[in-house]
Amino acid sequence: MVDEITQAVLSRDEIARYLQDGAGGRDARERVHAYLEELRTTQRYSIYRALKHPLYPILRKIERVGENVEIVKAATRAGRVVYASNHKSHTDYLAEPLVLDDNGIRPPIIAAGINLFGGPLGLLHRHVTGAMPVRRNTKDPVYLVTLKAYVAELLRRHDLFFYPEGGRSYSGDIKSPKTGLLHAALHADVPRMAIIPTAVAYDLVLEDHVLARQRVKRTQKAFSRELAEMVRYAVGYRSRAIVTFGKPLSIEGLDPTSRREVLDLAHAIMAAIGRLHKVLPTAVVANAMRPSITRRELEARADAVLDTLRSAGANLGVQSGAEAVAQAIEPLEARGIIVAERGRVRVRDRNVLRYYARTLDHLLASPSRRTH
Repeated sequence: MVDEITQAVLSRDEIARYLQDGAGGRDARERVHAYLEELRTTQRYSIYRALKHPLYPILRKIERVGENVEIVKAATRAGRVVYASNHKSHTDYLAEPLVLDDNGIRPPIIAAGINLFGGPLGLLHRHVTGAMPVRRNTKDPVYLVTLKAYVAELLRRHDLFFYPEGGRSYSGDIKSPKTGLLHAALHADVPRMAIIPTAVAYDLVLEDHVLARQRVKRTQKAFSRELAEMVRYAVGYRSRAIVTFGKPLSIEGLDPTSRREVLDLAHAIMAAIGRLHKVLPTAVVANAMRPSITRRELEARADAVLDTLRSAGANLGVQSGAEAVAQAIEPLEARGIIVAERGRVRVRDRNVLRYYARTLDHLLASPSRRTH
């Protein structure tokens, strides 16, 4: 049975022209239908809200905090919304949409990597949460034209939440954007569409040890293996997820067919996300840390880091070095990243500490001058 969106996609001019031109070969029509079946997703909002209960063992470990929520409420009243967020963790898919739901804001469709759609979790994404599987880094023209048309039709009915970086940051810093989904959203030509930069920050990232050990993504692991690693590091895990929404970025007059203009917009989005990203005590201490340092010296160095961040207009979640050290020492020590004893603090896991330090690289003039 062909659903409403699929039928609308097949009726779009660009799909019809592509098939008529024969550019995709004799099997193009079958491939378009296969990709549409792969992309098709359904959001059952009543069940989606009820997911908070079976997911409670995970969600109770993460305190959700939303900032500038009124901006989103105004934007959703005015028209369609496209959220563009940095990507820290697999828990982003849970925390960020639930911050919207906590505040009575309609749920968006989430664009997620296709690797998340295997097994029971894939059924959950496809038939309940309304996540849309996306093939990253593909250059298949049939897929790209189908994805663009599908996103265009989707935006006529739903808001969209996507991650311009494409995948999680394995190094901790904010990555350069990819423009595929942004390009598709702009081509939708939906009236009164707002693009809202969104930043998520955690005191501790659930997969920090896994990501820091690899640092650069070389191969795509099976999600079942990633999930097993996450469960291992969930023991004793507690964190906040600070989700900060920014003012809508103007797309008035932008030419969606211009690669340069779309790329400039993508960089503007990531710059806005960088400014919104909450500066938390763990990141400040990670930047100030040295292989071995007294607590008083660490507080002084943390003050210097905060002064630099303050002058850069950062979204500070801590105001003094003493406050940062007081709030960060215990969780970092419990996570096995540092050791604090007899008035001194030592590095225990340098890779993970650097992962947290790099989360502020976009705000610091000389982020590489780090000896730990």
